[in-house]
Amino acid sequence: MSLPELLARHLALCDELHQLTLEENRFLQREQRPPDEAARERKRALAARLEAGLAELRALPLPPGTHGGALLEQARERTLQILHLDRANEQLLLRCSLVPARPAAPPPPPSPASAGRIYGRSARP
Repeated sequence: MSLPELLARHLALCDELHQLTLEENRFLQREQRPPDEAARERKRALAARLEAGLAELRALPLPPGTHGGALLEQARERTLQILHLDRANEQLLLRCSLVPARPAAPPPPPSPASAGRIYGRSARP
């Protein structure tokens, strides 16, 4: 397979991973809970495909002075966008895991008798 074909396939894979990361971001913002196992598995499978594609690109022998040109630059930009979104998703996941599911009910206000006991006085005037 030639370099332009590999780069085009890699860019399509990067676009697919970017869309999945965007979906995850929207889900985290809307639902404020971690995605289900199926979504995590889709992301893992896509990341494995990306890793395999990168290995193919690295294994391709390139003549000196050859570079990917515009396709390579687009893939780099998309990768940076994915990394930025993934970092934002990690922060959202952390926030979701630290916030309790339900807000705790505030404690009832102290009665006048208990306030008097606290301050060592009688509740009666």
